[in-house]
Amino acid sequence: MSDYQVVNPSTGEVEKEYPTATDAEVQDALARSHAAYGQWRTTDKSERTAVLHKVADLFDERIDDLAAIIAREMGKPLREGKGELQLVASIFRYYADEGPGLLADEPLSPSMGGNAVVRKEAVGALLGIMPWNYPYYQVARFAAPNLMIGNTILLKHAPQCPESALAIEQIFHDAGLPADAYINLFATNDQAADIIADPRVVGVSVTGSERAGAAVAEVAGRNLKKVVLELGGSDPFIVLDASDLGAAVKTAVRGRMGNAGQACNAAKRMIVVDDLYDDFVEQFTQRMSALQPGDPFEDGSGFGPLSSEGAAQTLVEQLEDAKAKGATVRTGGNRVDRPGSFVEATVLTDVTPDMRAYGEELFGPAAVVYRVADAAEAIELANASSFGLGGVVWSDDVEKAQQVADQLDTGMVWINSAQGTAADLPFGGTKRSGVGRELGPYGIDEFVNKKLIYTPQG
Repeated sequence: MSDYQVVNPSTGEVEKEYPTATDAEVQDALARSHAAYGQWRTTDKSERTAVLHKVADLFDERIDDLAAIIAREMGKPLREGKGELQLVASIFRYYADEGPGLLADEPLSPSMGGNAVVRKEAVGALLGIMPWNYPYYQVARFAAPNLMIGNTILLKHAPQCPESALAIEQIFHDAGLPADAYINLFATNDQAADIIADPRVVGVSVTGSERAGAAVAEVAGRNLKKVVLELGGSDPFIVLDASDLGAAVKTAVRGRMGNAGQACNAAKRMIVVDDLYDDFVEQFTQRMSALQPGDPFEDGSGFGPLSSEGAAQTLVEQLEDAKAKGATVRTGGNRVDRPGSFVEATVLTDVTPDMRAYGEELFGPAAVVYRVADAAEAIELANASSFGLGGVVWSDDVEKAQQVADQLDTGMVWINSAQGTAADLPFGGTKRSGVGRELGPYGIDEFVNKKLIYTPQG
């Protein structure tokens, strides 16, 4: 049985299997990617820009078919899939438009006199290891800047996303990218480790779990390879005050429930000051209770299934642990009585440090609400996590919210807004949420050779 299968999470049925790469195929891909680097790195930036623009156009043109693929593969509702694809197109256009400027020489003023510039150059073939929760977006934010630089890419997608992986590769080919500048590989984890160790690969980017990131970083470290790691998150949504509490609640629900709660930067821990806590919990629970899971192909579905049976089982085990240890279930907390990997929208309160739900990432439609006395206690609780991806601070006093934001140990903070993402805004975290940045001007700086070129006077 192949590792790469389309298992429809709405039904649990295996719809198609794809053969795993052989060791010989992996070696062939490594050779081709390394050889293509010699050509692609010298291709004029205007040609790279044209390819990225065409890639963006093709994502737009194929949006319906591409959204249907991931509805089958990992259960994303069509409307959300189309939103993901619009973001993907914007990322390729951003790096097509801004890439040449972001890669321009940076002049220096040497104290010893003479002239000096820092020139950003490609470094070689890269391995990308991508997850299932945003099958197109995660690839775009890795591939777009690195193809603009002139690097080449080997892409190992999640085993449950083979159709979207092949669709992405086909778009690159149809856009005119040299065939071996981007190669999809249905590789195993052991083969991925061999690829990282191979001297023809110079770096690896991973989006995934802590376990996956640690395993990749270990191999990369032994082989002195650069890594970018975007891992888990347990992001706080801090409510300090709100003249319109309904707006805060609505935003919190939207921030928690996008992609059925399967987003690393989703708002997972609601931290609410004492005088707003009871009203917040009541309104938040009402809104969460109103969301009903359904078929991702149906317009009226509040949210889709979890990506797999394993994902559903893990979330339910975390919820059962919280129940057994005294947490209060305000709504949900159970599997949905229907085929597929559906779990009810869930709200927990009275969660304590001895529960898995306190320290672990809840990757699904479940939120925890905490009561705090003031901003200082909110900051302490928010930072009492091994993760540090992002967070939200809600307050009518924007200056106060910004002061709290300054004290959060996270890579991103959004004020009076659900966490989001955009092509021109950097994405990444601290602590066990990973290292490095993607998107924006910082995303093009991770896998480049910043070469100093010095010329003396005279």
